[in-house]
Amino acid sequence: MLLLVEDDPILGPALAEGLGRHFKAELAATLDSARLALRSRDFDLVVLDLSLPDGSGLSLLKEMRRGQNAAGVIIQSALDETPDRIAGLEMGADDYITKPYDLDELVARCHALRRRLRGHPAPVVKVGPLEFDPSTRTVRMDGTPVALSATELRLLEIFLGAKGRVLSKGQIEERLYDWLADIESNTVEVYVSRLRRKLGAPLVRTVRGLGYMLSETA
Repeated sequence: MLLLVEDDPILGPALAEGLGRHFKAELAATLDSARLALRSRDFDLVVLDLSLPDGSGLSLLKEMRRGQNAAGVIIQSALDETPDRIAGLEMGADDYITKPYDLDELVARCHALRRRLRGHPAPVVKVGPLEFDPSTRTVRMDGTPVALSATELRLLEIFLGAKGRVLSKGQIEERLYDWLADIESNTVEVYVSRLRRKLGAPLVRTVRGLGYMLSETA
């Protein structure tokens, strides 16, 4: 069961509906309603907004961990809240996702966290000659290990999360903000180039005028 803590009157119900297609989901718009829900029912996942009308989501996270609540927690955060995201991870959050985000990415992160909490390793992802093990975050090409930097690995995860869709430069930049303090105008091009050198140029395709995508036929 999943608890979504989100106060936006438009985003909250829309997210709850989308998550409800994959999980038994409940929406709480305030800290007080989230506390009541957590006392009343057992949740294995909590998607937690940080900015709520009656306080910070970090206070709820602190209360959960102090009370030995072991539910998996994914923080959802705006880009200008980096210190809060870091504090959340240090307080015991399991993951964070930056607003705005794709619902498919949030669903994938929820599934991955649930598997991790239950001790079930995530399946190896294969795209052409590429194999990515989400449990160990290791990469192989034609069976040979490939060493990627943290940012290169994050970029690969972004492409894999898109499931063959084209990602614009702007969409990639939004996700890379989690890893890089400063995004320069050519940052995406630089890391795409590095990824191509290590994985082979055909794997990461440029779709002229639109962006980039992983190619199944590399």
